[in-house]
Amino acid sequence: MSKVCVVGIAGGSASGKTTIVNIIREKFGDNIVVISHDSYYKAHNDLSYDERSRLNYDHPSSFDTELLIEDVKKLKQGIEIDIPVYDYAIHNRSDQTVHVVPKAVILLEGILILENKELRDLMDVKVFVDTDADERLMRRIRRDTIERARSVDSVLTQYAETVKPMHEQFIEPSKKYADLIIPRGGENITGINIFTEHLEAMLREEVN
Repeated sequence: MSKVCVVGIAGGSASGKTTIVNIIREKFGDNIVVISHDSYYKAHNDLSYDERSRLNYDHPSSFDTELLIEDVKKLKQGIEIDIPVYDYAIHNRSDQTVHVVPKAVILLEGILILENKELRDLMDVKVFVDTDADERLMRRIRRDTIERARSVDSVLTQYAETVKPMHEQFIEPSKKYADLIIPRGGENITGINIFTEHLEAMLREEVN
């Protein structure tokens, strides 16, 4: 296998990262594997549900980034991995894993994917999705109430107590490490096209 291209896509919660990832996934098909930083939330089997629900999931320490780094290194070496599966309904890792084989493009996505230097150094391209805070909050309310069975009050409380301050402390500052900033998320078709064309060019260079 030729060199694996590792791409990182960061941005605030509900900034539109998933929309962009899905567009890229459709574009590259079998040549890409997507890994979410959220899959690497630390397990907390020692805590009750109530205790787990009160944890700060927007702080870098909530992720097992060291394991993600190890897994990315393995994929770059052509080694298959098994990534954890996180269950949002119980605020904990499930017993399942997902088997992943190396592909031409490894796409890493998550709010803090650019915060860790060792992880950044494994990336060939770093992208930050930049979306207005009010728009991100509205999207988060819709997503968490529909997909994650959360109440509006709990979403707003979490946003005020952890999401917003952690964004300002860790996520927004990581934007300076991006090679490309895409404003407005999935609505920015021009920005997404520039990004995908760059990836296609990189892959052609590797093949040649």
